[in-house]
Amino acid sequence: MTPVWPAPKMPLPVMVWFHGGANAGGTASSALYKDGMLVQHGVVLVTVNYRLGMVGFFAHPALTKESPHHSSGNYGLLDQLLALQWVHDNIAKFGGDPANVTAFGQSAGAIDAGYLMVSPLAKGLFQRLIAQSGSPLGPPLPKLSEAEQANQKLVASLKAPADHELQSLRERSVQELLVVPGKQDPEAPSIGPIIDGWLISRSPAEVLSAGQEAPVDLLIGTTSREFGMPGPPDEVRKFIQNVTGSVADRAFALYGLANGGVGNTDPLYGSAGDQWFADLAFRCPTTTEAAWHTAAHRPVYEYELQHAIPGQQSQGAVHSADLPYVFGYFPKAGNIAGNFDDVDFKLADLIETYWANFASTGDPNSNGLPKWPDFDGEQTYIQFRQDGSVGTSTGLRKPYCDLYRDVVKQRTSGTP
Repeated sequence: MTPVWPAPKMPLPVMVWFHGGANAGGTASSALYKDGMLVQHGVVLVTVNYRLGMVGFFAHPALTKESPHHSSGNYGLLDQLLALQWVHDNIAKFGGDPANVTAFGQSAGAIDAGYLMVSPLAKGLFQRLIAQSGSPLGPPLPKLSEAEQANQKLVASLKAPADHELQSLRERSVQELLVVPGKQDPEAPSIGPIIDGWLISRSPAEVLSAGQEAPVDLLIGTTSREFGMPGPPDEVRKFIQNVTGSVADRAFALYGLANGGVGNTDPLYGSAGDQWFADLAFRCPTTTEAAWHTAAHRPVYEYELQHAIPGQQSQGAVHSADLPYVFGYFPKAGNIAGNFDDVDFKLADLIETYWANFASTGDPNSNGLPKWPDFDGEQTYIQFRQDGSVGTSTGLRKPYCDLYRDVVKQRTSGTP
C-alpha cells in the first residue's frame, strides 16, 4: 500500500509487516492491517503472508536429504526472507526506498523478525526492526536433529508407509496436514522454528549476547498484561520451579509466593501468575534483547502500552491490544474491538507517527511529539498510559528481569 499514486518522486520508507498467530494461524490480508491509517503517515506498507504450521515448519530427514542446504523446516521464515528480497528488488516501482526498509511484526511475527535479525541470510535486507510483543529470546529452539526425530515419530503415528512417508504426506490435503501438529507428543518439540543449520545456525541468545546480530535500529516493546496465567498459587509455584531451578526461592520471594504466599497482585500487571508469565514470555526477553543490542552500540527505543482496549479496562492492555493503535484501524468485532473515542484516535495517531518516524530515520522523535528517550544505559522506556498520556520510566520490571537473565545464563552454562 502506498499513500499516493502515482508514486512520489522522492522514495518513501518501507515497512514490511509479519503478522502474529504462533506461526500456526493468522493472515496479513485482514482489514486490520490493510485498511488503517498507518500508510497515510508517509510510508509504503507491505504485508506478508507466509506458510504456517505443518506446511511452514515441518522438518524431516527425507526433506533434509532433498535440500541442497542439508536442512528442512523453517519454510515460513524462508517465505519472509523471500518477501524481503522481493521488496529489495521491486519496491522502488511502488515509490518505496529499497535502502530504507523496516521489518516489523507482532507476537510470532516479531519473534520471526528477530530470527531474521540473527540470520546471515537476511543481511542488508532491512535497516530497522520494530518488535511488538515478541523476542527471539524465548524458549531454546530445538535443533534440526531433534525436530527430525520428533517428526519421524509423528509421521509413524499417522500410519504412513515407512518407505514412502513424504509421498504419503504430499498426497494429503492442506486441511489434513494442518491438524497433524495437534497429534504430536506434548513432550516433543513443537512444529515451529528450529536451528536448521541454514537460516538459523546458532542460538539467538548466543548471537545477541555476543553482539553479532544485524546492526539494525531497534524499536521494541510490550503491553502491560500480554497473556496471563490463571491458576492457584501452587500451580504458579510449580511452573516457576520448573523454569528457574536453583533460583526458584528468589523468584518465589519476588512474586509473593514464598512460604506458601498467595502471590502479589499489581494494579497494572495483574496477579502473580499474570506477572510471571508475561515477564517470562514477553517483558524480560524484550528488555534483555534491548540491553544486549544497546551493548553492541546500536540504537534502541523501548515502549510499554498500558492503554487497554476501551471496554476491556478490567483486563488491562492484553496481548494484541497495540494493533489498532499501530495501524489506525479500529475493529467493531473480535477480541480487540471496542468503543473507541477521541482519546484512542489521538493515541493511535501519536503511535503511528512514532512508528513512521522510526521507519524513516531510525528515531521515533520529531517536533511536536513528547520526547522518546533512547534506551541506553539507563534502560529508559516510554509509557503509553491508560488516559492517553505519555510518560517515561527506567528499568522496566528490573528485579524480575535480572532474575530472568540469571536463568538464561544458568541455562546456557548448563547449571541445573
